[in-house]
Amino acid sequence: MDGASVSVRGLGKRYGAVRAVKGLGIEVCSGEFLSLLGPSGSGKTTLLMMIAGFEMPTEGAIRIGDRDVTYVAPNRRNIGMVFQRYALFPHMTVADNVAFPLRMRKVVKAEIARRVADALALVQLQDFGKRLPSELSGGQQQRVAVARALVFEPPVLLMDEPLGALDKKLREQMQIEIKHLQRRLGVTVIYVTHDQEEALTMSDRIAVMRNGSLEQIGSPIALYDNPATPFVADFVGKTNFLEAVCHSCNGTGLEFGLGQSGFIHLKECPPTLPSPPRPGDKMRLAVRPEQIRILRPGDSDRPPLNGVVEAVIFVGSFRTFLVRLAGGELIHVQAGTDHGMAYPQEGERVGLTIPSQAVQVFPDRRQ
Repeated sequence: MDGASVSVRGLGKRYGAVRAVKGLGIEVCSGEFLSLLGPSGSGKTTLLMMIAGFEMPTEGAIRIGDRDVTYVAPNRRNIGMVFQRYALFPHMTVADNVAFPLRMRKVVKAEIARRVADALALVQLQDFGKRLPSELSGGQQQRVAVARALVFEPPVLLMDEPLGALDKKLREQMQIEIKHLQRRLGVTVIYVTHDQEEALTMSDRIAVMRNGSLEQIGSPIALYDNPATPFVADFVGKTNFLEAVCHSCNGTGLEFGLGQSGFIHLKECPPTLPSPPRPGDKMRLAVRPEQIRILRPGDSDRPPLNGVVEAVIFVGSFRTFLVRLAGGELIHVQAGTDHGMAYPQEGERVGLTIPSQAVQVFPDRRQ
């Protein structure tokens, strides 16, 4: 099975006066796993439905491989589709559900039997062909839906939040299984989700959407380490935002003041700023919780930031410390669990230090 490229150019969708999708342009490579990530109402499902052919665009074009499919009917696009609720036929057996796309395409009976067997083996359900969907668990039904979408060997597979109805443990298991399956088959996948951890786990690239527009597209690492906007920094992973004022910008770097809370020094102007800030400019600093180091009394004569631990939250593999800075800001600090380490307790005064390269700087647009 070979994947096909998908090209979306200037794609828009209006519902009366509402612009659900605003002139989007995305190029998906053959065999790539691309996630459309965003909150409810961001336009990600509308975009997916236009690629599938269930919604007609108001403007723009869609190409799959070398075909323009902008106004082609869904059943003529040769696309596999997995819905959030699986959309299995309750009166049909698992085998008949998987066979349905092949029967619609007039495939001969012997070939249908072979392909159905192969598809069920692919999702490790080869012994479940005679069961009804109601006799399967949620994870098994999800696998049947994937098998049905892949059985006719489509070059592109679209998935609309297919794991949303599963519990956390099963959802994480299915994320890995779907990714392994996609890599083995080489099919192109466009996957809609509002779960940023799911997108980070599964994707080759992530397209972050907001209010019908594309906010940023890139690899999971690029989006996490180098968010282009405060929205991406906040939506992809956990982030602390600090209101700061530029104190100085010269050959030795930049210094930002946080009022009574302290200061942060950067060695160079970050790429998120179009130009170096001037003294007095208001900025927003973004820092990931795991990038912050807690200093105990005596670790440093002059820690950059000082505060008091208000709460300690144990989350198994790590602890989260809520530290109230002198200026009133509440900072989340994450540290891995080390059973030999003496962690600070609630009410304890601590210093915080942040590596220069861990700080993202954005203009404060709220001025």
